[in-house]
Amino acid sequence: MKNNHTLIIGSGIVGATLALKLAQAKMPVTLIDARPARDELAWQGVLSKRDARVYALSLASINLLKDVGAWQKIASSERKADYSQMQVWQLNGRGELLFGESSDDQSNSVMPQMLGSMVEPTVIEHALWQRLCEDDVSDYLTIITGQKVTNMDWLGAQQGYRVTLDNHTTIDAALLVGADGRGSFVRQQAAIGLDTLDYNQTAICCAIHTEKPHQATARQAMLPTGTLALLPLADITDDDKANPQHWQSIVWTLPRNQALALIEEDGRVIADKLAAACHYELGAISQIESIASFPLTAQQAKNYVADNLVLIGDAAHGVHPLAGQGLNLGMLDVQVLSEQLAHDFARSGGTIWGSNQTLRSYERLRRPHNSLMMHSFSALNWLFAGSLAQLRPVQQIRNEGMYRVGKMKPLMRLFAKQASGV
Repeated sequence: MKNNHTLIIGSGIVGATLALKLAQAKMPVTLIDARPARDELAWQGVLSKRDARVYALSLASINLLKDVGAWQKIASSERKADYSQMQVWQLNGRGELLFGESSDDQSNSVMPQMLGSMVEPTVIEHALWQRLCEDDVSDYLTIITGQKVTNMDWLGAQQGYRVTLDNHTTIDAALLVGADGRGSFVRQQAAIGLDTLDYNQTAICCAIHTEKPHQATARQAMLPTGTLALLPLADITDDDKANPQHWQSIVWTLPRNQALALIEEDGRVIADKLAAACHYELGAISQIESIASFPLTAQQAKNYVADNLVLIGDAAHGVHPLAGQGLNLGMLDVQVLSEQLAHDFARSGGTIWGSNQTLRSYERLRRPHNSLMMHSFSALNWLFAGSLAQLRPVQQIRNEGMYRVGKMKPLMRLFAKQASGV
């Protein structure tokens, strides 16, 4: 096949968003996914079930999804739960951080009314796939599904890469983008090393129906065993909508052995222990669904770029979920990379695409920021969970720090701005 300018391997949320950005800019792009394509009937079957997982989309991520025309579809589906407050507290400790509007301070809130939105992964993916199939991008976009990449050959800086699929099709591209997740084939084939950190923690994820409504507030309890996040979920049934704001997504971080033992318990037992762990912040839990678990690690590629090759999203970095920023960091990768590509292409008079200089600029802008986020989340996890965190001097510093920070409105505004990504 002819040189497609850009070949993106991995059509998850980050890869699909980049493909749309490039196609909208009238830059030819091919998107490859090993997963078989779903027709609309299959999508509706998936969407008919509530997903316990949810992404906390920042305002920057929402704006990017608006730019590519996907957010409008998400909004019209009503499968999103906007939140206007974010509450962070520690049990048996002093201090609470409350971002957003509060009932006693409407005129001096630290952020606009909407802080972000909780959206299930499949809802975002469906909206993106609908956009990928629309006429305004189809002339510049080729989608290949159900095919794995089996080989990558670098042909030199002028030609880029030749990629072979498992059906023996070959595709040439000036720029190869790895958007294929934490276990990235692209990263491995490019011999890019990886720094990893195992937290020895496991997260239990589930959807719960609580006695009290969440009131558009994302909550996070900092427990000695790890963080416990209670995140608003969209109401999807008529019964839900008649009595709204009672469904939430849970990410409960525990020491690995403790989590693996708990996941074997009956759902009712897990629900009761979960309610007790957060001191019945929202009352009793009447229903629990879709219980799953996953180990927690952090990782960072030693380089984000090589000749004619760039990594984005989880292929480049993965962070602790305690702040819910993993996808948002990947979406910032997309924004910066697309801007750098377009800027340098225009500056060259339309002759240079994905040059080393362009890719290095992207890496300089994104890798230090992502690294700072990764280490900050690790430090927060260390500060609240584990044996050292329970030493009295550490507790005293932590308690006083949260109390003081919560009283400093300018600093709270800064934190909120950083979380929003705008």
